[in-house]
Amino acid sequence: MLPADASRKDLEVSSKLLKDFVDRVDAVLRDLEESAGNPTKVGAQTIRASSLSSGRADLFPEAQSLYAQYNSVHEQLTTLSKTLHLHIEAISIGVKGAANGYDKLEDDQRRRFQEIRWELESMQDDKRGQHARKDKSEMGL
Repeated sequence: MLPADASRKDLEVSSKLLKDFVDRVDAVLRDLEESAGNPTKVGAQTIRASSLSSGRADLFPEAQSLYAQYNSVHEQLTTLSKTLHLHIEAISIGVKGAANGYDKLEDDQRRRFQEIRWELESMQDDKRGQHARKDKSEMGL
């Protein structure tokens, strides 16, 4: 709820401020795409079980445990990188829409905004499903 003394004028944002914000968000997105945090680059940084041992769990079970933990953390970092990338891209499109009006966005920008939304929702649904399966298996169901 807005304070009673807040006027419409106080809530308006100049197009210059929005443009500056869009430029900053776009710069962050470009930096992320060029960095080691790029989802593709993060996803490519995998190791094989044989890198830590001969692949036989009975000879060096700690290596298998380390490998499992590495893969778990790697998967989480890959997902985090991807969702961060998608959120920044969505913010960039959203701010452009706020500055000019959603109906004035190009068709490909509106389509991409929806694709991002669906992809993020799908990732959340997958995560919820994994948690539900894990909870059921822990309960012996």
